[in-house]
Amino acid sequence: MKAITLPQPGGPEALVLDDVPDPMPRPGEVVVEVVAAGVNRADVMQRQGHYDPPPGSSAYPGLEVSGRIVQLGDGVDGWSIGDEVCALLTGGGYAEKVAVPAGQLLPVPAGVSLVDAAALPEVTCTVWSNIFMTANIQPGEVLLVHGGGSGIGTMAVQLGREVGARVAVTAGSPEKLEICRELGASILVNYRTEDFEGVVREATEGHGADVILDTIGAKYLAANVGLLAVNGRLVVIGLQGGRSGEINLGAMLAKRCALVATTLRARPAAEKAAIVAAVREHVWPLIESGRIRPVVHGTYALGDAPDAHREMEASTHVGKLLLRV
Repeated sequence: MKAITLPQPGGPEALVLDDVPDPMPRPGEVVVEVVAAGVNRADVMQRQGHYDPPPGSSAYPGLEVSGRIVQLGDGVDGWSIGDEVCALLTGGGYAEKVAVPAGQLLPVPAGVSLVDAAALPEVTCTVWSNIFMTANIQPGEVLLVHGGGSGIGTMAVQLGREVGARVAVTAGSPEKLEICRELGASILVNYRTEDFEGVVREATEGHGADVILDTIGAKYLAANVGLLAVNGRLVVIGLQGGRSGEINLGAMLAKRCALVATTLRARPAAEKAAIVAAVREHVWPLIESGRIRPVVHGTYALGDAPDAHREMEASTHVGKLLLRV
């Protein structure tokens, strides 16, 4: 089969389309013939040499796909050859075929195209596991989403809106902020020209944010802690702004707040399966009803993966970028 390989870390040109062996399913796995693959910030980090795949997983980038099941491993129940699915991966999505644990499969939601379904697994599982399962967002609380125009951000805004939270976002352009407003955000902060801590605090009459979903890390750490409300929860899922920073423990004690740092990729298969099952139960009905939708900015051919990474790094997109196989 064809796959995007990484002979060595580097810039977008390090992504090489090559012939590689077809995957074989292990017990409990299926092989999916890929129609489309999502492009994620984690793929860029892997390409740069900063985010190695977990042991035993595919060395090729790609954390989510959509396609059709073409092979079943031993012990797989509930799925059949020919089923149209999307899937959460630990790697290997930039390819014509990929082996997936059956517990990480989702049916393509009614009303969503097979291609666009590739935009769903990573963002829905990330948002649901962090904002709902970890931070336990409640109706009426204030949710701040950093990077509201990203794939994760556009999904977090919609799910926050659906649970009845008041959603605040940061984004880098008026155009991105307008899309976030259309998706349900009511507090809009241009991080290039405004201080998000001050804007959100003023908009909430001093209350602050009950839950913050942060992809930046160290650069925003002090301001995030300062903005947390009493009993607030800061969930860090990315390190685009650095890995190390100082925390005001006194402020955290006074507010009785929590800081949680999580990743999804390296979690055990059983944990991922539990997250996928929760997403299927709680998020899929919202998608099938049309209340929530994948936001797809653009689609590239598999061989044009370097161009997709260039657009990802330029941060000019809103929502998801996809590779079509």
